[in-house]
Amino acid sequence: MEKSCKISKFFILCVVLGVLSVATIVTLWAIALTDSVEIVAPWDKYRLPDTLKPDHYNLTLWPRLTVNAQGLYIFTGKSYVVFQCVKETDLILIHSNKLNYTKWGDDHLAKLSALGSTPAPTIKKSWLQPTTQFLVLELNGKLAVGESYQLDTVFVGELADDLAGFYRSEYEEDGVKKVVATSQMHPTHTRKTFPCFDEPARKAVFHITLLHPRGTVALSNGKEPEAVTQTRFEPTKSMSTYLLALIVCDYSFISAREGDILIRIWARRKSISEGHGEYALNLTGPILSFFEVYYNTTYPLSKSDQIALPDFYFGAMENWGLVTYRETNLLYDPLTSSNGNKERTATIIAHELAHMWFGNLVTLRWWNEVWLNEGFASYVSYLGADYAESTWNVKDLIVLDEVHRVFAVDALASSHPLSSKDDDIQKPEQISEQFDVISYSKGASVLRMLSDFLTEPVFVQGLSVCISYRPKALLHDMELPGTVHDIMNRWVLQMGFPVVTINTATGLITQKHFLLDPDSVGSVPPSDFKYEWIVPIKWMEAGVVQKEIWLLEKEALNNKLTSGHWVLANINVTGYYRVNYDLGNWERLLFQLSTNHQVIPVINRAQLVDDAFNLARAKLIPTTLALKTTKYLSKEIEYVPWESALNNLDYFYLMFDRTEVYGTMQHYVRNLVTPLFQHFKTITADWSKVPDGYNQVNAIRMACSSGLVECQNLTKSWYSQWKADPDNNLIHPNLRMTVYCSAIAAGGAAEWDFGWDMFKTATIASDADKLMSSLACTKDHELLNKYLRYTLDSDKIRKQDATSVIVYISSNVQGQTLAWDFVTQNWEYMFTQYGVGSFSFANLISGVTMRFSTKAELEQLQKFKEDNSKIGFGSGTLALEQAIERTTANIKWVDENKKKVGDGNTEN
Repeated sequence: MEKSCKISKFFILCVVLGVLSVATIVTLWAIALTDSVEIVAPWDKYRLPDTLKPDHYNLTLWPRLTVNAQGLYIFTGKSYVVFQCVKETDLILIHSNKLNYTKWGDDHLAKLSALGSTPAPTIKKSWLQPTTQFLVLELNGKLAVGESYQLDTVFVGELADDLAGFYRSEYEEDGVKKVVATSQMHPTHTRKTFPCFDEPARKAVFHITLLHPRGTVALSNGKEPEAVTQTRFEPTKSMSTYLLALIVCDYSFISAREGDILIRIWARRKSISEGHGEYALNLTGPILSFFEVYYNTTYPLSKSDQIALPDFYFGAMENWGLVTYRETNLLYDPLTSSNGNKERTATIIAHELAHMWFGNLVTLRWWNEVWLNEGFASYVSYLGADYAESTWNVKDLIVLDEVHRVFAVDALASSHPLSSKDDDIQKPEQISEQFDVISYSKGASVLRMLSDFLTEPVFVQGLSVCISYRPKALLHDMELPGTVHDIMNRWVLQMGFPVVTINTATGLITQKHFLLDPDSVGSVPPSDFKYEWIVPIKWMEAGVVQKEIWLLEKEALNNKLTSGHWVLANINVTGYYRVNYDLGNWERLLFQLSTNHQVIPVINRAQLVDDAFNLARAKLIPTTLALKTTKYLSKEIEYVPWESALNNLDYFYLMFDRTEVYGTMQHYVRNLVTPLFQHFKTITADWSKVPDGYNQVNAIRMACSSGLVECQNLTKSWYSQWKADPDNNLIHPNLRMTVYCSAIAAGGAAEWDFGWDMFKTATIASDADKLMSSLACTKDHELLNKYLRYTLDSDKIRKQDATSVIVYISSNVQGQTLAWDFVTQNWEYMFTQYGVGSFSFANLISGVTMRFSTKAELEQLQKFKEDNSKIGFGSGTLALEQAIERTTANIKWVDENKKKVGDGNTEN
């Protein structure tokens, strides 16, 4: 594409969100040609051929909410799909997985008929291809181009509890067991519900009918009529299969209207009657209104249903018109839910509603561009939540929750670009692997950077053009160092990010690919861009903001610097990169922090800590310098810098809490956090009231865990009061998880058993989650092993939570080895039984290996990989490679830094 120093703003977003995601990739990789070509049958390939185009489906399903004679929950169904032939073919491939078909009179699995004047060819042969998940129909003649056909099927499937496709969720209400038939089609599970062309580009209209017991309600994407036992919904918009939602339940709802849009929040009857859906209902209307303005496009549907499910693997799913959530992410109880629960509800609702336009109305052609969908929704979720809750400063949290989070993964040699070739993503497990922190968090971070250097109004206007497909007048030109195509290709088509180094002594600015382990550079795949980026640099000198500059290869600041002043780059961390300085400038920044830290923006105070610790891990600055960035925290009360510091100090704990250095670390952190603990003790009148912010949670959590006796006595007394009167929990919701964990860690079987009883009887999902996490804090190995065994029993720990509990236990130093041994011994069972939970394998492998830092543990990892190669690792394949790389780096880091920390170089 032609380069230019001036481009129209109209062009910007369409390039990045459209052309960049498809056309550019084709030109950046050469196709390897070989002399011999292996012939693969069409049904042995994972992608659909481009011969047929679906138009609409007519589907009737009847889920049985009681077991049959064989002790199974099942659903029966009949469907037909109308499709058009676009290329002549004598083969029909349609996705199907785990469905049993009723044969037709000609002994085939489906019936084919023509809708035009030309008769349909007869079926020669029909069979199921389990590996590639196809129903295959070979024909005795060819389908005619331009003609439409209808394919009918009758089938039975299991309404299993595997969290995939059309599945079963259970709960107990007033002593009665209730069964919910619900769905999770994303990304490749619609085929487990009925035969379909299960790829995102194969959009169609769905005509849905659900049969259901009297007294239950049926829900789907379209509006439902008044019906008792049979509900036929209005046809959907033309949409991808993965956005379909089907639910039969005994729920109630609350509703409101936002203009012409009917908004309903569905949940268990008791949750609705106790008002737990009110916050979500009040939030949804404003967020929908915000996005209508943001996208410059009205909400495409007449209703917005949102439902809380007892069993649901993901946090939420953006089904068009019927969004599904984990209960803890949609429901909010002012009496028991924390501020963190409230903020998570707001951002997740905003994320899912953002998809109603970007993802649902405009959809990806294939899964190699997941980052555009999920990264964009992640970015604008902060904007939507900020609009609905303008006093929270939610937008600041994106640096902690997205930018810093993804830096840890994207600094590995085993990372991957945001975008990939579509031929590289074929199998369902490869598709699942795309939904990782790179797609979500790096996507959000890079789009935030793009919006910043274009300005948000330009970003939004370009976006609305791409969504609405309506031509608009071009905006005036703006100065950039090249086309957005050139700038963004470097951030999208190569993995990683740069560290920008500013030498204030020479005035020179340079960049280099940042790797946590510099010795891993030999494992980094080649890049057409040679790991160089076009970097927007916002900077200040001695607190005064300077003119933004662009870094291509190198830049000089000689004529822009004043001798003796400190320089700070990447203001508010809008750029996706780390910053290093010469030692003189680091010392000036540290002096500014120690004398008047508020001169430096709050987000940059967090940045200085995070950059320094990670630069030290990469051997670019001394570890002692990184630790010095935390000394000023005795004067800091803001949450963002503290959270950044604690996240980084947590790495020291992971590396040293099984060594003799642990005592030194505890002493250092206890001294650091005690002033913060005393600050909140004072402003809360000795904890008689609790402020709204997050940082008092950090104060208590770290004071207790680092051994401050006053804190430990406080949490034990609060827990004991609750234990004495279980019906009257006086612990403030913001502090419950911290108090539960501290008290259970300090206690024994009695404290754990009480926590377990409260967990099993909890009626509020958010409080149950706090207890579930805190039960892993015990130091008793017998209790930890029992808790691990509970993850294999879905009556005790729901399948959606099993891997989370294992990771919680592994984060406890007493549970690390127990959890790892448990995973290695039960890997085959987990891999085959956890269903859609396979999405959690990446988190599981990453979580249970975070503390690995010895040669013996590296050998265990490699043996685990070898022993289970035939079973596989699913979406955890890349996570396993990253764990091996991270462990290798940890071994080196511990060898180089253990003595420094042990000698007391962390002293205040």
